[in-house]
Amino acid sequence: MDVSRAHDASPAAPPVNADGLTGEEAQRRLAQFGANAMPDTTLHPWRRALEKFWAPVPWMLEGTVVLELALGKFIEAAVVAGLLLFNAVIGLIQEGRAQQTLKALKSRLAMTASVRRDGAWTTLPAAALVPGDVIKLSLGVVVAADAKLIDGDVLLDQSMLTGESVPVEGGAGLQTFAGTLVRRGEATAEVTATGVRTKFGRTAELVRTAHAVSSQQSAVVRVVRNLVVFAGCVIVALAVYAALLHLPLAAIVPLVLTAVLGSIPVALPATFTLAAAIGAKALAKLGVLPTRLSAVDEAGTMHVLCVDKTGTLTKNELSVASVVPMQGLDAPHVLTLAALASSDGGQDPVDGAIRAAAGKAAADAPRRVKFIPFDPAVKMSEATVTTPAGAVQRVVKGAFAVVSAMAEPQPHAEDTASKLEAQGFRLLAVAQGSGKTMQLAGLIALSDPPRADSPALVSELKALGVRTVMVTGDAPQTARIVAQAVGLTGAVCPPGPIPKDVRPDSFAVFAGVLPEDKYTLVKAFQAGGLTVGMCGDGANDAPALRQAQIGIAVSTATDVAKSAAGMVLTEPGLAGIVAAISEGRTTFQRIQNYTINSITKKIVTVLFLMAGLMMTGHAVLTPLLMVIIMIAGDFLAMSLTTDKVRASPTPNMWHIGRLTVAAAALSVSLLAFLCGVLAVGVFALDMPLPALQTLSFVTIVFGSQAMIYAIRGRPHLWSIRPSLLLAGSSVLDVAIAGSLAIAGIAMAPLSVSVVAATLAASCVLALALNLVRWPVFMRLGID
Repeated sequence: MDVSRAHDASPAAPPVNADGLTGEEAQRRLAQFGANAMPDTTLHPWRRALEKFWAPVPWMLEGTVVLELALGKFIEAAVVAGLLLFNAVIGLIQEGRAQQTLKALKSRLAMTASVRRDGAWTTLPAAALVPGDVIKLSLGVVVAADAKLIDGDVLLDQSMLTGESVPVEGGAGLQTFAGTLVRRGEATAEVTATGVRTKFGRTAELVRTAHAVSSQQSAVVRVVRNLVVFAGCVIVALAVYAALLHLPLAAIVPLVLTAVLGSIPVALPATFTLAAAIGAKALAKLGVLPTRLSAVDEAGTMHVLCVDKTGTLTKNELSVASVVPMQGLDAPHVLTLAALASSDGGQDPVDGAIRAAAGKAAADAPRRVKFIPFDPAVKMSEATVTTPAGAVQRVVKGAFAVVSAMAEPQPHAEDTASKLEAQGFRLLAVAQGSGKTMQLAGLIALSDPPRADSPALVSELKALGVRTVMVTGDAPQTARIVAQAVGLTGAVCPPGPIPKDVRPDSFAVFAGVLPEDKYTLVKAFQAGGLTVGMCGDGANDAPALRQAQIGIAVSTATDVAKSAAGMVLTEPGLAGIVAAISEGRTTFQRIQNYTINSITKKIVTVLFLMAGLMMTGHAVLTPLLMVIIMIAGDFLAMSLTTDKVRASPTPNMWHIGRLTVAAAALSVSLLAFLCGVLAVGVFALDMPLPALQTLSFVTIVFGSQAMIYAIRGRPHLWSIRPSLLLAGSSVLDVAIAGSLAIAGIAMAPLSVSVVAATLAASCVLALALNLVRWPVFMRLGID
């Protein structure tokens, strides 16, 4: 893969000097290019806190507090301010994920580097490197900046940046990147880019700028927008009508304030957060740790999951896939010979895979007396061994073209090698013999095998209606083999830029992609109106993990990937992804039920104030009664976040327009009930205004409870038993409202018989609302 195509190097430096830069020149370049570090963009805590009070719902609550204070209603103002602070604190606790990601990215950079300055080698902080510096790379070192090798040979592990599972052999002229790990050898290199100009720095910048507005945030904004427009029109009409009735300003202002309070979905943001927190707690027991609460219900809306190959669908460790012994030999013998020509210990993944496959040496195996490590110049390693009979033999292991040229020709060997390489395997050849007389012993194919549970994941996601797409930096041939092994069928996207209009069903595999390609692909899917999930493990996945609505890091992921993700799998395997989707759909249903209930109540409340004004010529609710309704109604209704619901078999979507239409249809029935009860109080019982206000309060509370149970049932209110917390909160809500009304606390008293009759009527209302809700929801396609 051409990993250099995204490299944004600093301006070309003069030809490298064997003595390195002078101290004076290094300082000049440091001033020109800046430190080899990423800038700190952390927001001040106070600014983050203030931002929580700058949104539609806070604006409405803040305006209400100001109006309450202006009217001298300090208790009501304090209660509303408390609700405002409650919402802000919950949201603030969940912030700061991007800054954590950048801190993790910074920690991956090498802290020091061996640099040649003024003709001498010295150790400097990595931040002091500048373009043109000569640095030394040795075993175990993390490359501190983008650099081009000058001399030497090294084995470089770039999987964290490119997604390629096989390390790269490097010699003079090879471009390597900050964050690469040196697995073997030693070399010198010239720094070509530092800081944010490095490939690693570009990844950090992508993570910083990556942002996807969650469907949860969009839903809250659209609900508030619709309610503001509707309630605003009704409130203006209410004030005009009150003025036409010649009500004094002292009566009109509280009436308007009551209507404003009644139209605010005060607990909506907190309910979204609480429902997600409950879902997160359930997921934690299943080995899934949500790091961003919005990702919980977002998982239920996921349409497509982009999955990294190396380390996610596969184990990110080389293993022997197959052994093809030549005539007269068997596979164990070929592996034994290969192990003799492999280093003991060390970090070379190829030698490690062969040693693991060969296992413990047999008693009659040859004994190694000399070993020459792998030499990139000749592309092979070599061992001198003695057989049990005392004969001295030479064993070589390396590239097929090199080893086969040293040995006598074998029929079909070249055809077999070509077929294995075409399938994406890394191929080695093993030969043995005395002196220059060598015989080809066999071929060994290496690969990064799929996880055992990867095929099951793809199958289960398909059953859930989620499209799975593989996105990898590895070669197309290798990616195609893995895709077939895990059950991904479809075309492989041709190399090149990601098409802007690409769809998930266009290709099953995107291979040879860079971090910015993964990021671009996620944005392209999102531009098509889809909710996108991204599952990965490396720093190269971090921008896409951050951009996706649901970023999922596997248990073996780097700190960078875990910080960027919205969810982290804490146990090996991929079963947690399916669990996250199932729990997300459950959470979504709970939030959707609360949203419909909230929209319905807000519509009905402002309309009821208008109807009450027309029927009585006065306000049928006071600001204090409305505040009690907000606390006892809105917040106790948050128990819907624990309710028992049926998860949808397909991805969920927020259709606020449909929910608003459904709420409007239900509002007609609820409003008719409220007006009917008020009419009985006005015309049949001839109640005074204070008693009518109490009756209105009780009717709204009881009617709202009926609405909750009518909405939650699928297909009927009795189809699913409510949770204990929901049932308990309903009893508490009814008990509080009934007790306050009967005792006359904060309102005029009502007789027990009137309260009981209103409660009985609300039970009948629940059955009527169920009959209305069923065809409306079916017609609108609301699950």
